[in-house]
Amino acid sequence: MGEIEDGEADHITTDVQGQKCALVCECTAPESVNGKDNLPFLNAVLKNPVCKLYRFPTSDNKWMRIREQMSESILSFHIPKELISLHIKEDLCRNQELKELGELSPHWDNLRKNVLTHCDQMVNMYQDILTELSKETGSSFKSSSSKGEKTLEFVPVNLHLQRMHVHSPHLKDALYDVITVGAPAAHFQGFKNGGLRKLLHRFEMERRNTGYQFIYYSPENTAKAKEVLSNINQLQPLIATHADLLLNSASQHSPDSLKNSLKMLSEKTELFVHAFKDQLVRSALLALYTARPGGVLKKPPSPKNSTEESCPQDPPPPMRRQDSIPHHSDYDEEEWDRVWASVGKSLNCIIATVDKLIERDGGSEGGGDGSKDGEEDPSLVDSIITHPREDWYEQLYPLILTLKDCMGEVVNRAKQSLTFVLLQELAYSLPQCLMLTLRRDIVFSQALAGLVCGFIIKLHTSLHDPGFLQQLHTVGLIVQYEGLLSTYSDEIGMLEDMAVGISDLKKVAFKIIEAKSNDVLPVITGRREHYVVEVKLPARMFEALPLQIKEGQLLHVYPVLFNVGINEQQTLAERFGDVSLQESINQENFELLKEYYTIFMEKMPPDYISHFQEQNDLKGLLENLHQNIQAKKRKNVEIMWLAATICRKLNGIRFTCCKSAKDRTSMSVTLEQCSILRDEHQLHKDFFIRALDCMRSRQTQGALSESDDPETGCLTDNKPTSRHFYPVALLLVSSHLLVVWLILSLALLLAKYQ
Repeated sequence: MGEIEDGEADHITTDVQGQKCALVCECTAPESVNGKDNLPFLNAVLKNPVCKLYRFPTSDNKWMRIREQMSESILSFHIPKELISLHIKEDLCRNQELKELGELSPHWDNLRKNVLTHCDQMVNMYQDILTELSKETGSSFKSSSSKGEKTLEFVPVNLHLQRMHVHSPHLKDALYDVITVGAPAAHFQGFKNGGLRKLLHRFEMERRNTGYQFIYYSPENTAKAKEVLSNINQLQPLIATHADLLLNSASQHSPDSLKNSLKMLSEKTELFVHAFKDQLVRSALLALYTARPGGVLKKPPSPKNSTEESCPQDPPPPMRRQDSIPHHSDYDEEEWDRVWASVGKSLNCIIATVDKLIERDGGSEGGGDGSKDGEEDPSLVDSIITHPREDWYEQLYPLILTLKDCMGEVVNRAKQSLTFVLLQELAYSLPQCLMLTLRRDIVFSQALAGLVCGFIIKLHTSLHDPGFLQQLHTVGLIVQYEGLLSTYSDEIGMLEDMAVGISDLKKVAFKIIEAKSNDVLPVITGRREHYVVEVKLPARMFEALPLQIKEGQLLHVYPVLFNVGINEQQTLAERFGDVSLQESINQENFELLKEYYTIFMEKMPPDYISHFQEQNDLKGLLENLHQNIQAKKRKNVEIMWLAATICRKLNGIRFTCCKSAKDRTSMSVTLEQCSILRDEHQLHKDFFIRALDCMRSRQTQGALSESDDPETGCLTDNKPTSRHFYPVALLLVSSHLLVVWLILSLALLLAKYQ
């Protein structure tokens, strides 16, 4: 039924339902089929490709060629190792801040010691896991049989790229990518008490209702405290660096350089001052004051008068750091306002001094020209003598020193108060809190590895699409996860883990940088509440990017999850159990998808929108998706198809997930591929089922090598050769026959011994 395409395998023909199936060949060199894939950038991320070639007839009896490729990704292990290293660094820093919290009353001091003991144990555990992961040098992915191993908890299950390249006689070549991965979940931790969605809600309710030993701060306030601490740690060294550059410019007597240095210093200092305007800092200071032991020390001199009345020649005196903070009864609530405002006032003194220095420098040059005509300005001459150019450095140095001292006082107070806020979260139900953090880290690590893989592949395939690049930096990317988990037994907990893990991906932003070496693996920076993934591009690719992206603009993603259980366990859940979890997840994520669509229509240029609307009826698809979610129909796979279609039309990244990314995932992916061929490339209607069976059938694989089975690396008589060609119905029948066989065997044994 056609000829074999370019490849290095034998011709294979099979009967499917009594008729000949499309010819398939095994391709050992997939790069030769499509030159776009033969790039070092992708080869550094993907490995061990398995490629199949097909020919199917179109509705007008012409031929389309399909290349199906499945590849592993080395990011399965690289991203978890990067992330664990960040966690260790962050936790060590937090532990040090807790130790530097200062003297506390016995109650709070005992809590702090207990927290530090448990946190040190967690850091040691993370270090052990990182050591074990560093020893993994074999496979580039984690098989489903290893999903319960403790040392591989952070690694996603069966992370693969599934790509279909279509060469159609009517349309230009098209690529369709789906990232397949096991549902991000903490399998080793188990699901006896549910997943993250339930556990976090229960933990928060218990914290809120049990506050006699602790001070309750909402999750939003805790996250805010972490954000402010992170901003402090980033801005303080930047301000110090720009202040030193300002002094360096002053010593060189360079007005232009002085202006530029002052501009950078002003911008960073204003961000620093703005970070402390939150009411949380004020309330945290008061809470910390009440936790100090007895004894009231004299307050340090208020910087108010000195800063307000000082001039550039009389800088405000540096503030003295106090070793203890008085009780709240002696606490001046306005003192904090004066403390952090002193930073801004010190900056104003520096700005005024620089302006006068530059003004007098320009005046001295003008005065020199005027002296030739005998028209000297005596007052100008006096000012030049009083403030010679050689004194620029000496005049700015005490002001810079005062700025640094004031900033140090603010940082010390703010760090201690916000660290005290974090102590409250850790102190309550300490083992449970840290175990929840561990579980969330595990799930997030698995989700992030898949996301980074999908982002890099999408960036590579769309690098020469100006519309995509504009959408990337203007709006961001939609990332759609198709979940096939049931709402029954352990899979309820997996779905709860998965929902939180995917939602946490909103904390991730991407930044594209130019690769300075052959190492193009991504680098992760940040903390638990905010991560930045730096994607490296070779110089030739980097130069093709828009200016906004090349300048380091952060690129955001919008993850959404739609889940529809499709197996026999879901049948039990719908008849005898509860499917409200699935319904609420779908409804919540529909709202997120609609929000992204609104932003997309508002921010993209009108000419692009008009062309886009001609090509895609997205509004109708969204309405149809909403109706199907509201319908609450059993096993409504129309939700999956509509969500996937919307994602593709919005240039998004597609994921398909089930428990292990094998049986249900393979059924879904092959069905989606054949549906695309039918709807987008005019696959002959009589060949839809045969094309589907051909992609799923074991016999069409031919003589596979040992590396072709992603699960075991070998071919057996009782196991399918690839997870994408496994008929799930056979599993169901076999499992039922096994139960019947066990019952009959037990009956025969009982009869024999009786």
